[in-house]
Amino acid sequence: VDFDLILENIKDLNSLVGEGISQIEHTPRGARLRRPEPLPLTLYQNGIVVGSGAFRPYQHPATQQCLQDIMDGYFPSELQPRYPDGV
Repeated sequence: VDFDLILENIKDLNSLVGEGISQIEHTPRGARLRRPEPLPLTLYQNGIVVGSGAFRPYQHPATQQCLQDIMDGYFPSELQPRYPDGV
């Protein structure tokens, strides 16, 4: 696993979705600024944890696909249904 490439691409992906930029959230009384909640990705020597999910070893096919998507410069395809605009 190329951790340097993963970290570099995560930074690029974060900038694409406007990391640190507040969004307008409409409320019954008007609107307010809200920062989107990040989705943590924890890298371990032998696997990953996405968000508050379970530990996933690198040998698992879904983990390999997730990391390959990131190394190719894309958001993980498994997150697309929940986060269609990126996360």
